[in-house]
Amino acid sequence: MAPATSPDPAHAFARPPDTGGRVTSEAEAARAGLAETHTAVVVFVGNRAYKVKKPVDLGFLDFRTVGARRAACDREIALNRRFSPDVYEGLGEFGPPRGGPPEPVVVMRRMPTARRLAHLVSVGAPVGDALRGVARLLAACHARSPRSATIDREGTRDALLARWEASFEQVRGLGERPLSGFSEIEHLVRRYLRGRKDVFDVRIREGRVVDGHGDLMAQDIFCLDDGPRVLDCLEFDDRLRYVDGLDDAAFLTMDLERLGAPDAAAAFLAAYSEYSGDFAPVSLRHHYVAYRAFVRAKVSLFQAHQGLDVLRSDAELLADLTTRHLRTSAVRLVLVGGLPASGKSTLAGALADRFGFTLLSSDRLRKELAGIPPDRAAPAAYGEGIYTAEWTRRTYDTLVGRASALLSAGESVVLDATWTDGAHRAAAARAAERCDADVIAFRCEVPSDLTARRLRERPPGPSDAGPAVVDALATTADPWPEATVVNTSGALEAAVARASGLIRPDGLDHTRIFRRSYMEPG
Repeated sequence: MAPATSPDPAHAFARPPDTGGRVTSEAEAARAGLAETHTAVVVFVGNRAYKVKKPVDLGFLDFRTVGARRAACDREIALNRRFSPDVYEGLGEFGPPRGGPPEPVVVMRRMPTARRLAHLVSVGAPVGDALRGVARLLAACHARSPRSATIDREGTRDALLARWEASFEQVRGLGERPLSGFSEIEHLVRRYLRGRKDVFDVRIREGRVVDGHGDLMAQDIFCLDDGPRVLDCLEFDDRLRYVDGLDDAAFLTMDLERLGAPDAAAAFLAAYSEYSGDFAPVSLRHHYVAYRAFVRAKVSLFQAHQGLDVLRSDAELLADLTTRHLRTSAVRLVLVGGLPASGKSTLAGALADRFGFTLLSSDRLRKELAGIPPDRAAPAAYGEGIYTAEWTRRTYDTLVGRASALLSAGESVVLDATWTDGAHRAAAARAAERCDADVIAFRCEVPSDLTARRLRERPPGPSDAGPAVVDALATTADPWPEATVVNTSGALEAAVARASGLIRPDGLDHTRIFRRSYMEPG
């Protein structure tokens, strides 16, 4: 909240009943301490805070009558007690000095500003334990939330897209000087959501859409010795509070990143996932953080348009945060191919681990389909045994089918296979196109003498290929000009770095990868 800078009728107060405090003049109110938003004024007296609604009509809310302000105060108390019942003490009244109807006021326990989460982050204080407490509290509130068809409707893919599109239209309506990267943001949002309807339908079936907080910012969280206190949930529009629980958590994640604490942001989201048992696709986590960043960017842009030009830079920083998370949320199908012993499986595994993608291997899948343990040898000549054309077709069809299901669910996938047949690669590309996923292809290469040595020295495993099979595959392989060649004869990290630069051209360090967390047993 910014300090009050102009008088308002709500600043003149008499003693609120049963509170023990007394404010009788503007001067005394100033000495007591004031804070102001566009909808309310908060007066701090002793160990209490008194929040008065402004008599304003902003279109999305209308507080011009005492009755409307009283109803809003009652609503604020009821909703916020879900998160901090001992902070919201109840409804009081201020009697105007010159008569008239009493003014309703939210009576709150005053929080110590030195324990505000935003302040602690700004001074570099350790906040890990506090954030785990916030995550636990948020997950518990979400678990207690009612579920209904009305709430679920706000969690659909189309509802989220409508909110994005409304924000796009509002930004375009400001005219000159659009946000940097605005066109890319629009494209990435629409591409992600177009191919991800199933993700949101599953979330609804799992009961993930809740009546949440809706405005979870670090400045409204206080880290006390006996646990966090979360204030100021969004109370003026229920629909904006009906969100996916992950979307609710993403608000604070975004705010922590905005404050320069990306590691704390990632740790908080991981903790929320643990306490809520919500292991959502990594892409969805990034998409929700991007959404929250863009909403904040829009608000800052509005304020800049109204004369607070200093906030233009804030809007640009938030737009950049939006773009980076949208790029990271893009669903990708990574094909890692090459001849046996070319290092493709090692590279594929390293890339999947680095980016948090799902790894599928044709060698393991082939043996799964044949009912053979992956570490049991099943050698055969080229085109024989479980390596006939029919077995290979079945293996690749199943591989692409499983990848397609994962892509639709918002999971990026690394497919480890030789990919020597152009028809198999074409089938994978079609599957990615149907799921609005990007295809990135790598072909691993090593000198022939290194291939021979690797074949001699490698232990039994999923692959049964010997020198004769390698020679046959090399002879029959279709050209693969669209693949990027990666030399895997040197250090693994060099090969991973080359491939990573194509998967994430903007670099890994710009946006933290939100990995799934798993609860420890016991």
